[in-house]
Amino acid sequence: MAEENNTPAASPEQAQQGAQFSVQRIYTKDISFETPNSPNIFQKEWKPEVKLDIDTRTNEIEANLYEVILSVTVTATLGEETAFLCEVQQAGIFAIGEMPDQNKAHTLGSFCPNMLFPYAREAVSNLVNRGTFPPLNLAPVNFDAIFAAYMQKRAEQGGAADAPQQLDS
Repeated sequence: MAEENNTPAASPEQAQQGAQFSVQRIYTKDISFETPNSPNIFQKEWKPEVKLDIDTRTNEIEANLYEVILSVTVTATLGEETAFLCEVQQAGIFAIGEMPDQNKAHTLGSFCPNMLFPYAREAVSNLVNRGTFPPLNLAPVNFDAIFAAYMQKRAEQGGAADAPQQLDS
């Protein structure tokens, strides 16, 4: 005879009280666009080398409330000359309820930057357009892979248990 499980099923309200997450605000923290070699750069054939740098930082504002900052820097060069330099810091304030440290680290290091990236991507595209350069649409970024590589590096260095404060790619 099979044993009966007398544990009641979790109600929808109880399930929602598990790991809680909410977006409080998404905002632009800083924007910069420079064309140091204009107007001469506009006279050259447009075959740029484009470099993309991405960085994230996390600041704990108070218990269970975090600011995540996604910094995107795009540099376009023609030979030795910089055509433009575009820097965007897209930020968000996120409320994250109680959850295991590993889940919280993944949320702050991957999930939140994934939410912020479309805003940063649009800002970069608009700034490049306003600079009268040909359109620049950044490809999607796999923040899960970046976070996994970061955690693997931390594990190799013996500090995997700490939540990330800064991710570099």
